[in-house]
Amino acid sequence: MDASASAATIDMTCYVPEEEMLDAADLAALQRRKLAAMLRAILPANAFYGRKLAGMSVDSIVDGFDSLPLTTRDEIQSDQLRQPPYGTNLSFPIGDYVRLHQTSGSTGAPLRCLDRAEDWQWWKRCWAVIYRGAGVQAGDRFIFPFTFGPFIGFWAAFESAVALGNLCLAAGGMTTKARLDFMMRNGATWVCCTPTYALRMAEVAAAEGIDLAAGQVRGLIVAGEPGGNLPVTRQAIADAWGARVFDHAGMTEIGPYGFECVEAPGGFHVMENEFIPEVIDSASGRAVGDGVEGELVLTNLGRWGHPLIRYRTEDRVRLTRGRCACGRSFARIDGGILGRADDMFFIRGNNVYPSAVEDAVRGVAGVAEFRFEVELRGPMTDLRVDVEPGAGADASALAERVSEAIRDRMNFRPTVILVECGALPRYEMKARRWSQRTIHE
Repeated sequence: MDASASAATIDMTCYVPEEEMLDAADLAALQRRKLAAMLRAILPANAFYGRKLAGMSVDSIVDGFDSLPLTTRDEIQSDQLRQPPYGTNLSFPIGDYVRLHQTSGSTGAPLRCLDRAEDWQWWKRCWAVIYRGAGVQAGDRFIFPFTFGPFIGFWAAFESAVALGNLCLAAGGMTTKARLDFMMRNGATWVCCTPTYALRMAEVAAAEGIDLAAGQVRGLIVAGEPGGNLPVTRQAIADAWGARVFDHAGMTEIGPYGFECVEAPGGFHVMENEFIPEVIDSASGRAVGDGVEGELVLTNLGRWGHPLIRYRTEDRVRLTRGRCACGRSFARIDGGILGRADDMFFIRGNNVYPSAVEDAVRGVAGVAEFRFEVELRGPMTDLRVDVEPGAGADASALAERVSEAIRDRMNFRPTVILVECGALPRYEMKARRWSQRTIHE
């Protein structure tokens, strides 16, 4: 890549559109070439992987890729604690880096991730693939309805759309009502936000008499939470907005890897020309079969300044292969991210993910917002759900309907508590709806 390329435009010199349509064998060969090129560039300058892959040649690493040691979040976190603030997973001198982002800290202390200008170009090229998959056109206008900060959340999406020539509306520092007015007045056709905030904007629009379906928005790209592929949440967003919902997956530390194509809703592709996906059994570390639930492991191939090789995402997925109706042979994650390994809890003999609770509760008419708490009572575990009724909802029956929805889906009855309208928090970015508490009796 030309290091002098302007950061204002997407450097396409390292992107070949035909890569998206390669068959499985050619994709695997492309991945091997890109992996080898990355390894030659980062070893031995990258101290973290220099230690982890000590004594191995580039050829032996590529040939024995499936047996390489996995990389974990705890390793990166411990490395940054030992060598603050950025750790040793840096392949170039610190003066080469121009961007700092950090994780939201929802699963522990934030991880700090640095990017060079060349790596940021890679981020923007990845987002260009996401936009192409969703059918974004040259005249489309984007709104980003949140305040940008150190969390990566849509930073690269904004700059990629700008570089592609689309008008981008930054809507930080506004109330939700002001954002809606700004969006409608400027004719935005695409919205990038979390599923939670898409529903919050719809809630405010309804209260203010704003008809979202009569506006110009034709698509929403949602990320940060599993809701984009939860059928009830997805349908609620689509109905409120009169627009198509596209799920996206990415991580601050790994990059923007997942995108939904127009032709095949209900899941998303892994961008295999820029990432190597694997799915493993979390306990044994061995690969699982096609379509079998397991933990997603990713290797990024174009982020040379902050590489991650066989990174355990802790996300639970089912990955399938085969050529899609869109023409791509990229691996597909059916149903989106099912949940996170560290979020799963055990209630009355059932393995339960927060996403499953959300899907059940969102399916009950009249629920404006909710949160839930896992209560540990000695050997027993209970689920408490606080429910806020929407305007005009029959509050007297709402608690029972929520309880029945969860019982029918998960075979146990939770404790459901009705709270006052407006009592529960609303979120712009990642929602934090669940917690865990030990009760001593």
